[in-house]
Amino acid sequence: MASGPGSAPGRACPVEYRYGARALRRAPDLEVDALWVAGGLYGNPFALQALVERHAAERGATALVFNGDFHWFDIEEGDFLRIEQGVGQYASTRGNVETELASPSEGAGCGCGYPEWVDEGTVERSNHILARLRETAARFPDVLVRLRALPMHLVARVGSERVAIVHGDADSLAGWAFSQEALALPGGLAAAERAFDEADVRVVASSHTCLPVAQGFPDGRVLANNGAAGMPNFHGERFGVATRIAVSPSGDALYSLRAGALHVEAIAVNYDERAWRAKFLEQWPAGSDAHRSYFERIANGPRYSRAQARREAVSLAA
Repeated sequence: MASGPGSAPGRACPVEYRYGARALRRAPDLEVDALWVAGGLYGNPFALQALVERHAAERGATALVFNGDFHWFDIEEGDFLRIEQGVGQYASTRGNVETELASPSEGAGCGCGYPEWVDEGTVERSNHILARLRETAARFPDVLVRLRALPMHLVARVGSERVAIVHGDADSLAGWAFSQEALALPGGLAAAERAFDEADVRVVASSHTCLPVAQGFPDGRVLANNGAAGMPNFHGERFGVATRIAVSPSGDALYSLRAGALHVEAIAVNYDERAWRAKFLEQWPAGSDAHRSYFERIANGPRYSRAQARREAVSLAA
């Protein structure tokens, strides 16, 4: 593997992660009127419970999809199995965490594909978290078989519209092209528009990059990154976020955009945050890698707001 920051463990993007946007131009795997997509559960059992209960209130043809990184902080065996058994009742795709647990790539580290703007300390700690979680996962070979068999992406038909479900971006399992940072740049918006064309979809639902963003495009298409279902996503607000894509609105969205006939909404995952904080600290006490990287966010949320996440379409024409 070549040297350099882009090929270091935690920053590398293995060839096996790459599929290309045209792989999404296929017949749908799911056909529903309401699709829920939850990435970044991160081993939070209380968020899992809240999400399942919230989705159960949906009426009609519906599906809940966990699009990767449902494991992460759950190094205690009971919690690991609780997450696995809960998620296993629904459709899911594998994220870089599940991929590196079940089919490790040499030199990939956590498989996060971190870009250059992420500091080296965060990268190293993520590699250590994955290594610790791998010790737990290795005790459950049947789970690893299931994780290995999960797809990298799914395609759904919601109402009459096509929706792509990925973990990272339209080209790679661990791609960052759908991060809020990339979509803040004209080049990132242009690349996302090309991905929509190649995939032939109205909506793309992703996660992976930890912060949510709902980006509209002039032709009525929407990219919805839910950020994290199992951690706070906005400063001072202690709940996770899931994406709901449906033919009718929910009535309680944090924010939303229209994509043709569809309502694309960010929905709060209101888990028991005190119980989650206590459980996190049991497994990752002060000074541990996960505590150093994530506890401030779990306690107070990131330095990011709902207003930053919702982005109307802008024209890129000269």
